[in-house]
Amino acid sequence: MDALAQVGILTVATLFAGAAAFGMAWAFLCGAFRLMQPAAVRMAKPKRLELVNGAKARQFVAQH
Repeated sequence: MDALAQVGILTVATLFAGAAAFGMAWAFLCGAFRLMQPAAVRMAKPKRLELVNGAKARQFVAQH
């Protein structure tokens, strides 16, 4: 009976270690893919054109 308990504990410990290894590998893989992306992909935010008043818009149009 003692040997059966030891085999069971070893099995549970092995499953736990395997799950922890898989989780860490997955986290490091996601981190590596995130670091491999160009900076423009991570930081891309759409720029809003804000016209505070008509004077700035007229000045912009006059310059271009």
